[in-house]
Amino acid sequence: MDPLSKLLSGIRAEGSVVAHAVLPAPWTIRFADRAPLTMITVLRGGGTLLSAEGVSTPLRRGDTALVRGPEPFLVADHPDSASGDRYDYEIACFTGDSACEGEDLSGIHWGSEENATALIVGAYRTSARRHERLLNSLPTVLVISEDLACGWVEEAAISAVNQSAGSQAMVDRLLDWNLVCTLRTWFAQSGPTAPGWFRGLNDPVLAPALEALHATPGAPWTVASLAAESGVSRAMFARRFTTVMGQPPLSYLTECRMDDAEELLSDTDLTVAQVAKRIGYADPFGFSAAFKRHRGLSPTAFRANAA
Repeated sequence: MDPLSKLLSGIRAEGSVVAHAVLPAPWTIRFADRAPLTMITVLRGGGTLLSAEGVSTPLRRGDTALVRGPEPFLVADHPDSASGDRYDYEIACFTGDSACEGEDLSGIHWGSEENATALIVGAYRTSARRHERLLNSLPTVLVISEDLACGWVEEAAISAVNQSAGSQAMVDRLLDWNLVCTLRTWFAQSGPTAPGWFRGLNDPVLAPALEALHATPGAPWTVASLAAESGVSRAMFARRFTTVMGQPPLSYLTECRMDDAEELLSDTDLTVAQVAKRIGYADPFGFSAAFKRHRGLSPTAFRANAA
């Protein structure tokens, strides 16, 4: 499994909203989920995203915005609509009514009115600690602009909500697909500022080794064995890895193992010895020392705090 897929495995769209906002200006939609990650795709129309810090970001047709939580934020037809008289709506799928139904969403529906704003909104839950590594690599708000015909996305969403059987699952998976595409585009456009693991996946020398490492992080990897996966010399691999990834190969391997260890300690009943073996340590004492050195707590103390 590649690093992006692994990081995304703890993030899922659940109970997402497919909304066609037919709203008389001025209007605002308040996002009060405090969700770790919210995605908004503009199918038609547009508006302005107002972050908790007061930063205005224009949203146009074809744009997809990712907003890193947990602070509430607004989407409005115009920045000035956030103050004064306006029509207010709220989306709070994770608070109270998790199905996003009720009076808070009255007035937000599918339709074909002229000049309407059509949005797909997904609020993402997280179910694993590794998602923090992904979220920490993102700005508070990012927008990807795609000059694409969005008709097929809207048609797929309408088809999903019009079918009672499995409709929510269909919408959620559509949003998961859109999230992956948006993140890949963002990291690709970030160039040298993209996370090292993403740059490495696009490097022809490092990619085979990274894929092998992430497939079996508990294997007895050495610099030489990783270089063999890439078909280059040990010295060349080490130099290129450090240049592209920003750290030596074994330091990166240790970080990956510590991330896996955190998740296993938080979400499973495995003993410390079993966790050590799972991530590639021969004995629990060596693992405990490495974990405390990198995380500041022993595995036992970390597990107690997580609980």
